[in-house]
Amino acid sequence: MNAIKIVYPLPDDHDAPTQSLLGLSALAAELGAQGVSVEDLFAQTGIQPCQLEDPRARMSHRQRLAIYVNARRLATRPEIGLLAGARQRLSDYGIYGYAMVSSATFGQALLLSVEHVTMAGPAVRQISFSIENNTAVLRSHGVEALGDLLPFAAEFWRSSMTSLFSHVLGAPFPTKRMIFTFPRPQYWRLYERMFNCPIEFGGETMEWHFDPVVLDRSCPNANPITAQVCQQFCDRVLTETTGGADLARQIRVVCLNSSQQFPPAREIADKLGLSLRTLHRRLSESGVSYQGIIDDLRRSIATEYLENTRLQIEEVAERVGFADATSFRKAFKKWTGHAPSVYRGGLQEGPDGILSKVE
Repeated sequence: MNAIKIVYPLPDDHDAPTQSLLGLSALAAELGAQGVSVEDLFAQTGIQPCQLEDPRARMSHRQRLAIYVNARRLATRPEIGLLAGARQRLSDYGIYGYAMVSSATFGQALLLSVEHVTMAGPAVRQISFSIENNTAVLRSHGVEALGDLLPFAAEFWRSSMTSLFSHVLGAPFPTKRMIFTFPRPQYWRLYERMFNCPIEFGGETMEWHFDPVVLDRSCPNANPITAQVCQQFCDRVLTETTGGADLARQIRVVCLNSSQQFPPAREIADKLGLSLRTLHRRLSESGVSYQGIIDDLRRSIATEYLENTRLQIEEVAERVGFADATSFRKAFKKWTGHAPSVYRGGLQEGPDGILSKVE
Protein backbone atom coordinates (compact mmCIF):
# COMPACT_ATOMS: atom_id res chain seq x y z
CA MET A 1 0.00 0.00 0.00
CA ASN A 2 1.18 3.50 -0.83
CA ALA A 3 -0.23 5.85 1.80
CA ILE A 4 -0.18 9.28 0.18
CA LYS A 5 -1.97 11.51 2.65
CA ILE A 6 -3.51 11.34 6.12
CA VAL A 7 -5.25 14.35 7.68
CA TYR A 8 -7.01 15.00 10.99
CA PRO A 9 -9.60 17.68 10.18
CA LEU A 10 -11.36 17.97 13.54
CA PRO A 11 -9.94 19.95 16.48
CA ASP A 12 -9.84 18.45 19.95
CA ASP A 13 -12.21 21.19 21.07
CA HIS A 14 -15.50 20.58 19.25
CA ASP A 15 -16.71 24.04 20.30
CA ALA A 16 -13.82 25.83 18.61
CA PRO A 17 -15.04 27.89 15.59
CA THR A 18 -12.66 26.37 13.05
CA GLN A 19 -14.97 25.30 10.19
CA SER A 20 -16.27 27.47 7.38
CA LEU A 21 -19.86 27.33 6.14
CA LEU A 22 -18.79 26.34 2.63
CA GLY A 23 -21.17 23.81 1.07
CA LEU A 24 -24.11 24.50 3.37
CA SER A 25 -25.84 26.68 0.76
CA ALA A 26 -26.74 23.53 -1.18
CA LEU A 27 -28.28 21.99 1.94
CA ALA A 28 -30.31 25.15 2.52
CA ALA A 29 -31.40 25.16 -1.13
CA GLU A 30 -32.61 21.55 -1.06
CA LEU A 31 -34.50 22.08 2.18
CA GLY A 32 -35.97 25.26 0.71
CA ALA A 33 -37.29 23.19 -2.19
CA GLN A 34 -38.92 20.95 0.43
CA GLY A 35 -40.56 23.95 2.12
CA VAL A 36 -38.08 24.40 4.97
CA SER A 37 -36.67 27.88 5.66
CA VAL A 38 -33.01 28.57 6.28
CA GLU A 39 -34.03 30.14 9.60
CA ASP A 40 -35.47 26.80 10.69
CA LEU A 41 -32.38 24.97 9.44
CA PHE A 42 -30.15 27.13 11.64
CA ALA A 43 -32.55 27.36 14.60
CA GLN A 44 -30.85 27.02 18.00
CA THR A 45 -27.42 26.47 16.44
CA GLY A 46 -25.99 29.94 17.01
CA ILE A 47 -25.55 30.41 13.25
CA GLN A 48 -27.36 33.22 11.45
CA PRO A 49 -28.72 32.82 7.86
CA CYS A 50 -26.74 35.87 6.71
CA GLN A 51 -23.51 34.02 7.53
CA LEU A 52 -24.04 31.75 4.53
CA GLU A 53 -22.92 34.66 2.38
CA ASP A 54 -19.87 35.46 4.50
CA PRO A 55 -16.75 33.59 3.34
CA ARG A 56 -15.02 34.39 6.64
CA ALA A 57 -17.80 33.12 8.89
CA ARG A 58 -16.77 30.20 11.08
CA MET A 59 -18.60 27.63 13.16
CA SER A 60 -17.70 24.76 15.44
CA HIS A 61 -17.96 21.04 14.78
CA ARG A 62 -20.75 20.88 17.34
CA GLN A 63 -22.69 23.57 15.48
CA ARG A 64 -22.31 21.70 12.21
CA LEU A 65 -23.74 18.56 13.76
CA ALA A 66 -26.65 20.58 15.20
CA ILE A 67 -27.40 21.84 11.68
CA TYR A 68 -27.32 18.26 10.42
CA VAL A 69 -29.74 17.19 13.15
CA ASN A 70 -32.11 19.98 12.11
CA ALA A 71 -31.82 19.08 8.45
CA ARG A 72 -32.61 15.43 9.02
CA ARG A 73 -35.54 16.27 11.31
CA LEU A 74 -37.09 18.90 9.05
CA ALA A 75 -36.62 17.21 5.67
CA THR A 76 -39.67 15.73 4.00
CA ARG A 77 -37.52 13.20 2.11
CA PRO A 78 -35.19 10.79 3.94
CA GLU A 79 -32.58 10.98 1.17
CA ILE A 80 -32.00 14.68 1.92
CA GLY A 81 -28.20 14.27 2.22
CA LEU A 82 -27.83 12.78 -1.26
CA LEU A 83 -30.16 15.33 -2.84
CA ALA A 84 -28.49 18.30 -1.17
CA GLY A 85 -24.99 17.16 -2.14
CA ALA A 86 -26.06 16.77 -5.76
CA ARG A 87 -26.94 20.49 -5.77
CA GLN A 88 -23.40 21.61 -5.00
CA ARG A 89 -21.80 24.12 -7.34
CA LEU A 90 -18.17 25.15 -7.41
CA SER A 91 -19.20 28.57 -6.14
CA ASP A 92 -20.73 26.93 -3.05
CA TYR A 93 -17.20 25.97 -2.01
CA GLY A 94 -15.73 29.41 -2.53
CA ILE A 95 -11.94 29.59 -2.56
CA TYR A 96 -11.73 25.84 -1.81
CA GLY A 97 -13.46 24.96 -5.08
CA TYR A 98 -11.63 27.75 -6.88
CA ALA A 99 -8.25 26.38 -5.79
CA MET A 100 -9.17 22.85 -6.86
CA VAL A 101 -10.44 23.71 -10.32
CA SER A 102 -7.40 25.87 -11.05
CA SER A 103 -5.06 22.90 -10.48
CA ALA A 104 -3.23 21.49 -13.48
CA THR A 105 -4.32 17.88 -12.89
CA PHE A 106 -7.02 16.17 -10.89
CA GLY A 107 -4.33 14.56 -8.75
CA GLN A 108 -3.12 17.98 -7.67
CA ALA A 109 -6.69 19.08 -7.07
CA LEU A 110 -7.41 16.00 -4.95
CA LEU A 111 -4.33 16.39 -2.78
CA LEU A 112 -5.14 20.05 -2.30
CA SER A 113 -8.70 19.13 -1.32
CA VAL A 114 -7.48 16.60 1.23
CA GLU A 115 -4.84 18.92 2.68
CA HIS A 116 -7.39 21.71 3.11
CA VAL A 117 -10.39 19.50 3.82
CA THR A 118 -11.30 21.42 6.97
CA MET A 119 -12.62 24.18 4.70
CA ALA A 120 -15.14 21.74 3.20
CA GLY A 121 -16.65 20.83 6.54
CA PRO A 122 -15.85 17.16 7.17
CA ALA A 123 -17.57 15.48 10.12
CA VAL A 124 -15.02 12.70 10.75
CA ARG A 125 -11.85 12.56 12.79
CA GLN A 126 -9.48 11.33 10.12
CA ILE A 127 -9.36 11.07 6.32
CA SER A 128 -6.72 9.09 4.46
CA PHE A 129 -5.85 8.70 0.81
CA SER A 130 -3.83 5.80 -0.58
CA ILE A 131 -3.31 3.70 -3.70
CA GLU A 132 -3.72 -0.04 -3.19
CA ASN A 133 -3.63 -2.71 -5.89
CA ASN A 134 -4.12 -0.17 -8.67
CA THR A 135 -7.09 1.39 -6.87
CA ALA A 136 -7.19 4.85 -5.33
CA VAL A 137 -8.90 4.76 -1.93
CA LEU A 138 -10.29 7.55 0.24
CA ARG A 139 -11.13 6.38 3.78
CA SER A 140 -13.01 8.07 6.58
CA HIS A 141 -12.01 7.10 10.12
CA GLY A 142 -13.60 7.71 13.50
CA VAL A 143 -17.11 7.69 12.05
CA GLU A 144 -18.60 5.88 15.05
CA ALA A 145 -18.61 9.17 16.96
CA LEU A 146 -21.39 10.41 14.67
CA GLY A 147 -23.87 7.81 15.94
CA ASP A 148 -27.18 7.85 14.10
CA LEU A 149 -26.09 10.98 12.18
CA LEU A 150 -23.59 8.90 10.20
CA PRO A 151 -25.85 8.04 7.22
CA PHE A 152 -26.85 11.66 6.68
CA ALA A 153 -23.30 12.99 7.13
CA ALA A 154 -21.85 10.34 4.80
CA GLU A 155 -24.51 10.88 2.14
CA PHE A 156 -24.13 14.64 2.18
CA TRP A 157 -20.32 14.49 2.16
CA ARG A 158 -19.89 11.94 -0.62
CA SER A 159 -22.64 13.39 -2.76
CA SER A 160 -21.13 16.87 -2.33
CA MET A 161 -17.60 15.70 -3.13
CA THR A 162 -18.82 13.74 -6.16
CA SER A 163 -20.44 16.93 -7.46
CA LEU A 164 -17.32 18.96 -6.74
CA PHE A 165 -14.95 16.42 -8.30
CA SER A 166 -17.15 16.20 -11.40
CA HIS A 167 -17.10 19.99 -11.76
CA VAL A 168 -13.31 20.00 -11.47
CA LEU A 169 -12.98 17.29 -14.14
CA GLY A 170 -15.68 18.69 -16.37
CA ALA A 171 -17.05 15.15 -16.56
CA PRO A 172 -18.69 12.56 -14.27
CA PHE A 173 -16.28 11.37 -11.59
CA PRO A 174 -15.29 7.71 -12.26
CA THR A 175 -16.06 6.07 -8.91
CA LYS A 176 -15.45 2.30 -8.96
CA ARG A 177 -16.98 1.30 -5.63
CA MET A 178 -18.29 2.76 -2.39
CA ILE A 179 -18.41 1.08 1.01
CA PHE A 180 -20.53 2.29 3.93
CA THR A 181 -20.52 0.88 7.45
CA PHE A 182 -24.23 1.41 8.12
CA PRO A 183 -27.15 -0.78 6.96
CA ARG A 184 -28.76 -0.35 3.56
CA PRO A 185 -31.47 2.36 3.62
CA GLN A 186 -34.82 2.03 1.84
CA TYR A 187 -33.69 4.39 -0.90
CA TRP A 188 -30.46 2.48 -1.58
CA ARG A 189 -31.02 2.39 -5.32
CA LEU A 190 -30.54 6.15 -5.40
CA TYR A 191 -26.94 5.54 -4.27
CA GLU A 192 -26.30 3.43 -7.36
CA ARG A 193 -27.84 6.00 -9.68
CA MET A 194 -26.05 8.93 -8.07
CA PHE A 195 -22.60 7.41 -7.72
CA ASN A 196 -22.85 5.13 -10.77
CA CYS A 197 -20.95 2.28 -9.16
CA PRO A 198 -21.45 -0.83 -6.98
CA ILE A 199 -22.45 0.07 -3.41
CA GLU A 200 -21.67 -2.04 -0.33
CA PHE A 201 -23.48 -1.48 2.97
CA GLY A 202 -22.52 -2.92 6.35
CA GLY A 203 -18.82 -2.83 5.59
CA GLU A 204 -16.05 -2.69 8.17
CA THR A 205 -14.69 0.67 7.00
CA MET A 206 -15.94 3.72 5.10
CA GLU A 207 -14.20 3.64 1.72
CA TRP A 208 -14.42 5.37 -1.66
CA HIS A 209 -12.64 3.60 -4.53
CA PHE A 210 -11.79 5.10 -7.91
CA ASP A 211 -9.42 4.54 -10.84
CA PRO A 212 -6.03 6.20 -10.14
CA VAL A 213 -5.70 6.95 -13.86
CA VAL A 214 -7.92 9.96 -13.24
CA LEU A 215 -5.19 11.51 -11.06
CA ASP A 216 -3.15 12.36 -14.18
CA ARG A 217 -6.10 13.80 -16.08
CA SER A 218 -5.77 17.50 -16.91
CA CYS A 219 -8.38 19.79 -15.39
CA PRO A 220 -10.18 21.57 -18.26
CA ASN A 221 -10.34 24.85 -16.31
CA ALA A 222 -6.72 24.77 -15.14
CA ASN A 223 -6.53 28.54 -14.88
CA PRO A 224 -6.08 30.51 -11.65
CA ILE A 225 -8.57 33.13 -12.82
CA THR A 226 -11.59 31.36 -14.27
CA ALA A 227 -14.91 33.10 -13.61
CA GLN A 228 -17.08 29.96 -13.40
CA VAL A 229 -15.03 28.52 -10.62
CA CYS A 230 -16.19 30.59 -7.70
CA GLN A 231 -18.87 33.15 -8.39
CA GLN A 232 -18.89 34.46 -4.83
CA PHE A 233 -15.14 35.07 -4.91
CA CYS A 234 -15.24 36.56 -8.39
CA ASP A 235 -18.10 38.86 -7.43
CA ARG A 236 -16.00 40.25 -4.59
CA VAL A 237 -13.05 40.76 -6.93
CA LEU A 238 -15.21 42.39 -9.58
CA THR A 239 -16.84 44.86 -7.20
CA GLU A 240 -13.56 46.23 -5.90
CA THR A 241 -12.98 49.66 -7.40
CA THR A 242 -9.75 50.89 -8.92
CA GLY A 243 -11.13 53.82 -10.88
CA GLY A 244 -12.39 53.72 -14.46
CA ALA A 245 -15.13 51.49 -13.01
CA ASP A 246 -17.00 50.36 -16.13
CA LEU A 247 -14.01 49.60 -18.32
CA ALA A 248 -12.05 48.17 -15.38
CA ARG A 249 -14.92 45.80 -14.64
CA GLN A 250 -15.08 44.71 -18.27
CA ILE A 251 -11.36 43.99 -18.22
CA ARG A 252 -11.71 41.94 -15.04
CA VAL A 253 -14.58 39.93 -16.53
CA VAL A 254 -12.53 39.15 -19.65
CA CYS A 255 -9.55 38.16 -17.53
CA LEU A 256 -11.64 35.90 -15.32
CA ASN A 257 -13.01 34.13 -18.38
CA SER A 258 -9.71 33.85 -20.22
CA SER A 259 -7.97 30.54 -20.81
CA GLN A 260 -4.67 32.38 -20.45
CA GLN A 261 -3.12 33.66 -17.26
CA PHE A 262 -3.63 37.44 -17.17
CA PRO A 263 -3.82 38.15 -20.94
CA PRO A 264 -1.79 40.98 -22.48
CA ALA A 265 -3.50 44.31 -23.06
CA ARG A 266 -3.72 43.77 -26.82
CA GLU A 267 -5.76 40.58 -26.38
CA ILE A 268 -8.10 42.31 -23.94
CA ALA A 269 -8.53 45.24 -26.34
CA ASP A 270 -9.44 42.85 -29.15
CA LYS A 271 -12.04 41.11 -27.00
CA LEU A 272 -13.58 44.45 -26.04
CA GLY A 273 -13.63 45.69 -29.64
CA LEU A 274 -11.14 48.47 -28.94
CA SER A 275 -7.80 49.38 -30.39
CA LEU A 276 -4.89 49.03 -28.02
CA ARG A 277 -4.35 52.79 -28.15
CA THR A 278 -8.00 53.49 -27.28
CA LEU A 279 -7.90 51.06 -24.37
CA HIS A 280 -4.88 52.73 -22.83
CA ARG A 281 -6.29 56.23 -23.51
CA ARG A 282 -9.62 55.51 -21.83
CA LEU A 283 -7.93 53.97 -18.83
CA SER A 284 -5.52 56.90 -18.58
CA GLU A 285 -8.44 59.34 -18.67
CA SER A 286 -9.87 57.52 -15.67
CA GLY A 287 -6.58 57.68 -13.80
CA VAL A 288 -5.76 53.96 -13.98
CA SER A 289 -3.59 51.69 -16.09
CA TYR A 290 -4.02 48.21 -17.51
CA GLN A 291 -1.11 46.91 -15.45
CA GLY A 292 -2.62 48.45 -12.34
CA ILE A 293 -5.88 46.57 -12.90
CA ILE A 294 -4.02 43.30 -13.46
CA ASP A 295 -1.87 43.85 -10.38
CA ASP A 296 -4.99 44.60 -8.32
CA LEU A 297 -6.61 41.39 -9.57
CA ARG A 298 -3.51 39.40 -8.70
CA ARG A 299 -3.40 41.00 -5.26
CA SER A 300 -7.06 40.16 -4.61
CA ILE A 301 -6.62 36.52 -5.60
CA ALA A 302 -3.35 36.15 -3.71
CA THR A 303 -4.84 37.70 -0.56
CA GLU A 304 -7.79 35.31 -0.76
CA TYR A 305 -5.44 32.33 -0.94
CA LEU A 306 -3.24 33.61 1.87
CA GLU A 307 -6.15 34.30 4.24
CA ASN A 308 -8.29 31.27 3.48
CA THR A 309 -5.95 28.39 2.59
CA ARG A 310 -2.71 26.88 3.82
CA LEU A 311 -1.10 26.84 0.38
CA GLN A 312 2.63 27.41 0.58
CA ILE A 313 3.88 30.76 -0.68
CA GLU A 314 5.36 29.06 -3.74
CA GLU A 315 1.96 27.61 -4.62
CA VAL A 316 0.22 30.96 -4.21
CA ALA A 317 2.87 32.59 -6.40
CA GLU A 318 2.34 30.06 -9.16
CA ARG A 319 -1.44 30.44 -9.05
CA VAL A 320 -1.27 34.19 -9.55
CA GLY A 321 1.16 34.00 -12.44
CA PHE A 322 4.64 34.35 -10.91
CA ALA A 323 7.55 32.18 -11.92
CA ASP A 324 8.96 32.03 -8.40
CA ALA A 325 8.16 32.94 -4.82
CA THR A 326 10.84 35.65 -4.63
CA SER A 327 9.25 37.68 -7.40
CA PHE A 328 5.85 37.22 -5.82
CA ARG A 329 7.05 38.39 -2.39
CA LYS A 330 8.55 41.55 -3.90
CA ALA A 331 5.38 42.29 -5.87
CA PHE A 332 3.09 41.60 -2.92
CA LYS A 333 5.16 43.86 -0.67
CA LYS A 334 4.90 46.58 -3.33
CA TRP A 335 1.12 46.13 -3.63
CA THR A 336 0.25 45.99 0.06
CA GLY A 337 3.23 47.28 2.00
CA HIS A 338 3.43 43.94 3.81
CA ALA A 339 5.01 40.53 3.33
CA PRO A 340 2.63 37.70 2.37
CA SER A 341 3.15 36.10 5.79
CA VAL A 342 1.30 38.99 7.47
CA TYR A 343 -1.92 37.69 5.89
CA ARG A 344 -1.55 34.15 7.16
CA GLY A 345 -3.37 34.70 10.47
CA GLY A 346 -1.35 33.06 13.24
CA LEU A 347 1.26 31.65 10.87
CA GLN A 348 4.74 32.85 10.09
CA GLU A 349 6.87 32.10 7.08
CA GLY A 350 10.39 30.82 7.48
CA PRO A 351 13.33 31.55 5.16
CA ASP A 352 12.51 28.43 3.15
CA GLY A 353 8.88 29.46 2.64
CA ILE A 354 7.55 26.84 5.04
CA LEU A 355 4.77 28.01 7.34
CA SER A 356 4.72 27.35 11.08
CA LYS A 357 2.53 28.48 13.96
CA VAL A 358 3.55 31.58 15.83
CA GLU A 359 4.16 30.61 19.45
